Amino acid sequence: MLEKSRNQLLKIVKNSFVQQSFVTLILRIFGVITLFGFTVFLTKTYPPKIVGQYDFVRSFLLVVGSVCLLGCDQSILYFKGRINSSDSLEGIKKVYVKMVVLLLLMSILVLFIFWNIDEEFVNNYFSDGRVYDVLLKAIMILFFYGLTTLNTEVFRALDHFYVAELFRNTIKYIPLIVGAILLYSFGLETYLVAVFLIGFVLLSIITTILVFYYFSKAKIENEITNFTYKEIFTKSYPIAISGMALFLLMSFDILFLKKYRDDATVAFYSVAVKLMTILSMVIITVNITVSSKISEYFFSQSKADLIKTVRHGSRLIFFLTFPAMLIIFSFPEYILGFFGKGYTAAKDALLILIIGQGICSAFGTAPVYLNMTGRQHVFQIILVIAVLINFILNRLLIPEYGMTGAATAFVVSSIFWNSISAVVIYKKDKVNVFLN
Repeated sequence: MLEKSRNQLLKIVKNSFVQQSFVTLILRIFGVITLFGFTVFLTKTYPPKIVGQYDFVRSFLLVVGSVCLLGCDQSILYFKGRINSSDSLEGIKKVYVKMVVLLLLMSILVLFIFWNIDEEFVNNYFSDGRVYDVLLKAIMILFFYGLTTLNTEVFRALDHFYVAELFRNTIKYIPLIVGAILLYSFGLETYLVAVFLIGFVLLSIITTILVFYYFSKAKIENEITNFTYKEIFTKSYPIAISGMALFLLMSFDILFLKKYRDDATVAFYSVAVKLMTILSMVIITVNITVSSKISEYFFSQSKADLIKTVRHGSRLIFFLTFPAMLIIFSFPEYILGFFGKGYTAAKDALLILIIGQGICSAFGTAPVYLNMTGRQHVFQIILVIAVLINFILNRLLIPEYGMTGAATAFVVSSIFWNSISAVVIYKKDKVNVFLN
C-alpha cells in the first residue's frame, strides 16, 4: 500500500503539467509577497486617503483597460491553440501585430469619448473635484497599460511561461515601488497615482523589446496560419466583454465605496480584496497553465486528454486553495492589523470574501473553459447577468452596510457565474469541471 502510494506520488510529481503549475505558483507567491510587502509599506507610510485614491484609479484602469484590449490578452492563447498544429510562431507574430493595431485604435476612441464627457458631472458624481483630471491621465496611458498586459500574455503564448509570470506578478510593480519610496523620501506622496501611471510607459517599452527579441529567434514555417482583423475581433471581443465583466465584478464595489463612503474606506476594503487574491491567484495560475491545452484538446477532439486536464486542474486548484483559506479565516484581525491602524475595520468583509472564494475554487477550470472552446458568447451572457446582479446588490447594500455589503455582492455574483458556467459545460460537453 505504501509502495503504491509512493509510486502514485512520484507519478504526480513527474507530471509536466503539475511541475509547470507548481513553478508558476511559486513565481506567483513571490509576486504576492512583493505586492503585500509593498502594500504594507504603503499602508504604514501613506495616509489612507492617498492609498484609496491609488486603489480607485487602479480599479478604473482594470475595467477601461479591458475594454481597449478587446480580450486580445486572453484570445492570444486561444489563437495559439489554433496555430499549434502548424507550430508557426510567425503566425502568432502576425496575430500579435494586428492586436496591437486594434489596441491603439480602441485607446484613441476611449480618449475621444471621455474628452466629450462633462467634467463637472464626473466630479459631482464622486463628490471630488479632482476625479476627472485623474481619470483623464489614466485614459491617456491606456495604450501603454494595454500593451504591457498584452505583451505579458504573448510571452505565455510563446511558451516563456516563467518570464510571463515574473512580469505579471513582480516586475510590473518595480517602477511603482521605487517611485513610492522616492516620493515618501522627498515628501511628495500626493504624486503616487502619477508615478503608478507613468510606470506603464516604461513597462510597455521593455516588454515590447523583449517580445520582438523572441520573435526574431523564431523559425518561419512554410505554412503560416493567417487570421484576418475580422476573425481576431470576432473571437476576441466576446472575451473582452467577459474580461470587462470580471473586472466590473471586482470594481463596482470600489466605485460605490468611493461614492458612498470615502477614500479611507476604499483603502481598508482594498486590503481585504488583496488578501482574497491569495486564493484567486491559485485559480488564475492553474487556469492560465491549462487554457491553451483545453483549446488544443477540444479542437483536436481529444476528449480523454481534455477531461484529464480539466480534472487535474480542478483538483490542484482546490487543494492549493484550502490551506490559504484556513489560515486567513483563522487569523483575520491579526493579518489585517499588520497593515496598520484602522485596517481591522475590514474584518467582516474579509471573512465573507474568503468563504466565497473558497467555494468558487471548487468550480476549477470553469472560468476559462468556455472561452477556450469557442463558447465566448455563452460565457459573455453568463457574466453580463452576473454583473447586473453585482451592480444591483452593490447599489442596495453599500449605502447601508458599507464594506460587508460590497463583499456580499461580490461573493453572491461570483458563485452565480461559476455555478452556471459549470452546469453549461457539463450539459454541452459532459465534462465535469466541479471538484471530482
